[in-house]
Amino acid sequence: MASFLASLLTGLATGLGSFLLLFKKEFPKSTIGVLLGFAAGIMLAASFFSLLLPALETGGIFLTALGFLTGSLFVYFLDRLIPHFHPASGTEGPKSDLNKIWLFILAITIHNFPEGMAVGIGFLEKDITKALSLALGIGLQNIPEGLSVAVSLLGFSFSTWKIIGITFLTGLAEPVGGVIGAFLGSLSGSILPFALSLAAGAMIYVISDEIIPETHAKGGESLATFGVIFGFLLMMVFDNLSF
Repeated sequence: MASFLASLLTGLATGLGSFLLLFKKEFPKSTIGVLLGFAAGIMLAASFFSLLLPALETGGIFLTALGFLTGSLFVYFLDRLIPHFHPASGTEGPKSDLNKIWLFILAITIHNFPEGMAVGIGFLEKDITKALSLALGIGLQNIPEGLSVAVSLLGFSFSTWKIIGITFLTGLAEPVGGVIGAFLGSLSGSILPFALSLAAGAMIYVISDEIIPETHAKGGESLATFGVIFGFLLMMVFDNLSF
């Protein structure tokens, strides 16, 4: 239940960023790049400190490496097998007759699913403080991601409230991922390290394949890079604070 609730809340945080459209409709591309870089930095640090290090401590290098590779291949094949649409790169995956907006929602779903898995699996660890810091970090980075999604939806000529509703909808992939991740991790204590590193591999694939290239396609590459650095530092602090 904790895994579901935490991943649901982090998913709903995606919609919070879209509320900024009520106050401003245009954002410089460089600003979106910095915010996405910040989100990527949080995801990177969460992958290392909240997922990979606990997996290494409890499962060893070989099980952790296997899970990491499996997670990255899992998202790779999702990306190839599910038709989806990115505003920057166009339609990807198999040919589909689906409306472009649904293809866009599928793209964000592929993106958000690994984050939900990470949060769900994180709550199976004994250290509840680390699980909470992971959920907090993922929720925080979902806010600028939600703004980026909302800005992209402006190109579909929807009303502001419809954009907000669709942005919230895209975040619902996270509780689904949270439940699946928690189920996999709970099958056996020996599987938990594999599940942790699987979530890390999936997130790092998304960071490298989608988020970082998108930040550099918007201009202001150096600012976006510092966004990554500050996001990483913030999550590193979250994950290593003693309460």
